[in-house]
Amino acid sequence: MANLDGDDCCQICGEHRDSKIISHGFYASPLAQDEDLTEVQESIKGLKVANSSTAIGFDERMLLHAEVEKKSVPHPERPDRLRAIAASLARAGIFPGKCYSVPAREITPEELITVHSLDHIESVEVTTESISSYFTSDTYANQHSALAARLAAGLCADLASAIVSGRAKNGFALVRPPGHHAGVRHAMGFCLHNNAAVAALAAQAAGARKVLILDWDVHHGNGTQEIFEQNKSVLYISLHRHEGGKFYPGTGAAEEVGSMGAEGYCVNIPWSRGGVGDNDYNFAFQHVVLPIASKFNPDFTIVSAGFDAARGDPLGCCDVTPSGYAHMTHMLNALSGGKLLVILEGGYNLRSISSSATAVIKVLLGESPGCELENSFPSKAGLQTVLEVLKIQMNFWPSLGPIYVNLESQWRMYCFENKRKQIKKRRRLLVPMWRWGRKRFLFHFLNGHLNVKSE
Repeated sequence: MANLDGDDCCQICGEHRDSKIISHGFYASPLAQDEDLTEVQESIKGLKVANSSTAIGFDERMLLHAEVEKKSVPHPERPDRLRAIAASLARAGIFPGKCYSVPAREITPEELITVHSLDHIESVEVTTESISSYFTSDTYANQHSALAARLAAGLCADLASAIVSGRAKNGFALVRPPGHHAGVRHAMGFCLHNNAAVAALAAQAAGARKVLILDWDVHHGNGTQEIFEQNKSVLYISLHRHEGGKFYPGTGAAEEVGSMGAEGYCVNIPWSRGGVGDNDYNFAFQHVVLPIASKFNPDFTIVSAGFDAARGDPLGCCDVTPSGYAHMTHMLNALSGGKLLVILEGGYNLRSISSSATAVIKVLLGESPGCELENSFPSKAGLQTVLEVLKIQMNFWPSLGPIYVNLESQWRMYCFENKRKQIKKRRRLLVPMWRWGRKRFLFHFLNGHLNVKSE
C-alpha cells in the first residue's frame, strides 16, 4: 500500500492502510476494522477446471519494477496493482485453479526490433546499470525494470501464439510495466515496451492474417497507433478521454484515421469529458466498434485493457463498472472465433482494477456477463462523440452510413423536443403578468415563485 507520512489511507486510491486488499483482493472489506471477507460468488465456485482453456501470463519478477525515489505522492503505477488482482483471482479460485499458467519467457531483441527501434531497445536495457532512472518525468526505471519489461512482452507474445495455434482458447496477460504509450522510439506514460504490438506481430507470425487491437484504457494508446497507423492488417480502435487534446497524452482525435493507404484502420472514439460510464461505452460498441470490427473480420483480437476508466480511478475519473467491462469482453468474444487476448495496461485504484479484471476473466472462462445493457441510452456528450466518429469513419466503412443517418435523425428529434420544452417553459414564466394581476405577479416575482403554474 502506498501510504506516506502516517496517512491512514492510500494517497492514490483511498484504500485504508490496514486493508487486506493485497492478500484477499477486492473481496476484502474496505473497512480496516472489519475482519469479515465478502463471500465468493457461487457461480465462480461452480466452474470446472477440466473445461478451462483460459491461459494466464504472470511472473512475480515483474513486481520488482518499482520507483526507487520517494516522493510526496507515490507513483500510481506500482507493484500492488498486480498483487491486488492476483489476490482477487486466488480468493475466487480462478488462478490458480480455473486457469492455467503460461511459462514466463523474456522477449528477445530480434522480436523487439520488429516493433521498436534499436535505440529504444538499448535505452531500456541500459537502465539495468542504474539504481534509479527516468525516461520522462513520470516514467521511471530501476535496475529490474528492463527484465520486467522483457518478461511482460515475452508473456504477451507467447499467449498470442498459444491462442492462435489453438493451444489455448483465450488468455489474460497479468503484466507490467504497461505498454500502449511506448512508441517506435520512445518510452513514456509508464510504458517501456509495447506489449500489445508485440502480441499482434506474434499472432501474425503464428498464422493470424488480420488482428484487431481494441484499447479501452482511458488514455489514448499513442504508441500502438504510431506503430500500426500505416498497416492495414492491424485495425486499431481506441475509446479514451480526449477533451480536445487536453487530456493525456493529447493524441487520438477522431480525425486521426491512419495514413499511407491505411486510412480507416485507425478508429478513435474521443470522449469530450470525464464521468463516461457503461451506457456510453456500450453505445459506442454497438454503433461503431462492432460494425467496423465485424466488417474487418479479424483472425485474432487483442484488448489493451486499462482499467483506469473504472469507477473510482484517481487518474481516469470515469464511471465504467466491472459489469461494463464484462459486457465489452463478452461482445468482443464473438469476434475472431473467440480467439481473444486481454492485456493489462493502466488502472490505479486497487479495488477497481482487481474487481474489473476478475469480471473480465470470468467472461473468458465462459460465465455470463450479467444483465443486458442493449437498451442503455448514452449521455448527450457520448452521442455527439459517436456521431462525430461515424461521420468520419463512414468514408472508409460505408456500412456505417445508415447507422449515422438513423442516429442523426434521432439527435435532431431530441434537439427539437428539447427546444420545444424550453419555449414552453419560457411561456409559463411570461403568462402570470397579465393573468394574475400586478400585485400577485409582484409577490411571486419577489419570492422566486414564477415557475408556479397559472390556473
